[in-house]
Amino acid sequence: MKSTYVISLAAAALVLSACSSSDSSSPAPEVSAITVLATTSVIGDVTRQIVDCGGGTVDVLMPIGTDAHDFSASSAQVASMVNSDLVVAVGLGLEAGLTDSFENAASDGARILELASQLDPIEFGAGGHSDEEGHDDEEGDAHGSQDPHFWFDMNRMATAAELIGAELTTITGDAAYTTCADTTASELRAAEGEVRALLESVPADQRILVTDHDALGYLADTYGYEVAGTVIPSGSTLAEPSSADLAELVATIKAEGITTIFANVAQPSALAEAVAAETGTDVQVVPLYVESLGASDSPAATYIDMMRTNATLISTGLQG
Repeated sequence: MKSTYVISLAAAALVLSACSSSDSSSPAPEVSAITVLATTSVIGDVTRQIVDCGGGTVDVLMPIGTDAHDFSASSAQVASMVNSDLVVAVGLGLEAGLTDSFENAASDGARILELASQLDPIEFGAGGHSDEEGHDDEEGDAHGSQDPHFWFDMNRMATAAELIGAELTTITGDAAYTTCADTTASELRAAEGEVRALLESVPADQRILVTDHDALGYLADTYGYEVAGTVIPSGSTLAEPSSADLAELVATIKAEGITTIFANVAQPSALAEAVAAETGTDVQVVPLYVESLGASDSPAATYIDMMRTNATLISTGLQG
C-alpha cells in the first residue's frame, strides 16, 4: 500500500509539473510601449514630457548642438523612422538634409507629423527684415517663404504639444496622451508669461535685433521686436553672405546704433565677430540657443530653460 501511495503522489506531481510548464511556456502577450522619434532636441524635449506621462519612449535624431539645416540621416536612422510609431518633425524645410530620408521612410510606412505648417506659420520678414532674394539664395535655401522656427513663440509650441498628444491618441486609442499634452501645454503657457516679462522689459525703441541668420521672426512678431538685419541673409545657416550683404549690414548697425549681434551657440561666430569689428564701434556678439537645446549641464537643458535663457540674454544684451 505504501508503494502504491508513493507512486500516486509521484504521478500527481508530474501532472502538476506538466501543467506548470505548459502555463509558463505560453505567457500572456505584452502590449509594447509606443516609440516616438523626434528630429530636434527642442521638439524632442516637449514630446518626451508627453510620452513620459502617457507611457512609451522618445529618441531624438539630432545630437545636442547639431545644425538642423545641415543634418543628414544614416541608413540606420532612416530605419529607426520606419520602426517608430511616430516621427515628430518641424517641417517647412528646417530639416533640409532629411527631405529624402522623410520621403523614403514615408514610402516604407513611417508616420511623420510635421508641426510648423499646422501652426499658422509666418512669412520670412514678418519680424521686420526681408532680403531681396526672398530666401531663395544661390545655395538653394530649402525653406521657401514660410518660417519654420515656430518654437520662438511659446504659445505656438503649446499648440504643438496638443497636436502631438492628439496624434498619439489617434495611434494608440489612449486618451491619456491628450490629457498629458494638455498638462504640458498649460506648463508652457505659464512659462511664456515669464519670458514675455523679460522681453517686454526692454524699452520699445531698443527692441532691435541683428542675428546670425533669420531665425527670430516669431519672437520679433510676438513680442514687438524688429529684426534689422542678419549676418547670413537667409532662414538657413547653409547660405553664404556676399561682401555687399555684409557691407549693408555694417551700415545698418551703424545707422541704428546697434550694440549687440545675437549669434547661435551651436555655430561658429567668426563671421558675426568680423561684422562687429568692421563697425568700428563697441558691438558685442552674444550667442543664443537657436535650433538646439544646450547640454544637460547648461542653462538651456530643457525647452523652457532655453527660452528663459534666451530672453534673459536678449533683454540684458539690448539694455546692457
